[in-house]
Amino acid sequence: MQHQHKPRVIIVGAGFAGIFAARELAGGPCDVLIIDRNNAHTFLPLLYQVATAAVESEHIAAPVRGIIRALGRRAANLDFLMAEVKNVDFDARLFLAQGQDGDILSLPYDYLLLAPGSVTNTFGVPGADQYAFSLKNLEEAVRLRNHILRSFEAAAWTRDPSTRLNHLCFIVVGGGPTGVELAGAMAELMTGALRRDFPRLGLSRPCVTLLEAGDGLLPGFPDSLRAYAQKKLQRMGVEVRLKAQVSRVFPKGVELKDGTVFHAATTVWTAGVKGEPVAARLGLPQAPNGQVLALPTLQSRDYPEVFLAGDICRAEYQGRPLPMFGPPAIQEGRHAAANILRLIRRQDPQPFRYFDKGMMATIGKRAAVAKLGPLHLKGLPAWLLWLAVHLTYLIGFRNRLFVLANWAVDYFLSERVVRLITRQNPQE
Repeated sequence: MQHQHKPRVIIVGAGFAGIFAARELAGGPCDVLIIDRNNAHTFLPLLYQVATAAVESEHIAAPVRGIIRALGRRAANLDFLMAEVKNVDFDARLFLAQGQDGDILSLPYDYLLLAPGSVTNTFGVPGADQYAFSLKNLEEAVRLRNHILRSFEAAAWTRDPSTRLNHLCFIVVGGGPTGVELAGAMAELMTGALRRDFPRLGLSRPCVTLLEAGDGLLPGFPDSLRAYAQKKLQRMGVEVRLKAQVSRVFPKGVELKDGTVFHAATTVWTAGVKGEPVAARLGLPQAPNGQVLALPTLQSRDYPEVFLAGDICRAEYQGRPLPMFGPPAIQEGRHAAANILRLIRRQDPQPFRYFDKGMMATIGKRAAVAKLGPLHLKGLPAWLLWLAVHLTYLIGFRNRLFVLANWAVDYFLSERVVRLITRQNPQE
């Protein structure tokens, strides 16, 4: 008796889109293989808290195999491969991946879901790639934390006042949610735990500058919430500069298009993201920001068995491209998986319809902004909602418990518990 062939689905990427797609396919009439260069799913919205010593890096990540195991018997059809994408033969439906031993694996598939995420977009600004820190993965977050703490250690024993000031000044480029959250967290770190750790520096206020090329912070938020965020940051000591377009980044600062120069030993670039470059290597049609153009069903324009989800996918809502955030990625991943199941069952795929659950950003303790449909919240209510939502979507009970404990310590004691300088490689 011959066993009927079960369709194989390959999911590229263990981010929000890939993980939620896998959950949707768990227990389905198919074999699913998740492929990622890392063995863990990272909760990207809290990377800035790793960079500012608020939480530990391992507490915002969960091993992919552990996520699969937690699904129980439903996960019998799920597997994971830690590998790099090398190429895809779309006509032959063969996926080529380089495994941990260096061998190239040729993996046949019936359906392919590309959800590899995004990378930092510096828009070709000279020096940005070389001299600015980015914040897109755990390694970059830990590297930035190490650098911030090393800057303070260097400043503590620097005799020259101008050099000391340069060590203690920080520039954040980009006034979106990540930039606003990072600037606020850095200001609180400097005036809280680090002020007490380094009493001889006499820190009375932070030296954090937030540069935004547009005419206001948090594009897409209501004007009242944007104004609140700016005023709150300024009260915290952050210098906010609007219509400040960076023309170049150099080792000790940045220069704006109008010739203004800001000096700082640390520049963090949060001004934009673009689709993961793997899409360009695969020859799929792209938008200018590196996203792959998709049909309304989230299928590739050229290959109906190839689906797209997350930051790599150019999907639209109300005539505008969806933001490259977690909530759209989750919904796209689920919908792409549901359409794959429809095709397996010989049904027509359905167009993707985004349900806008709103936007939110935290600014500091007891301060956040949230837009939930017609409801606009700010201050403590928005902050409590922000805490609840992020704990809900953070994967793993242990992670939720430890992150909540760290938040409690920071809230009641103004203490950042992860003020550790760690070596990421022997040369550091």
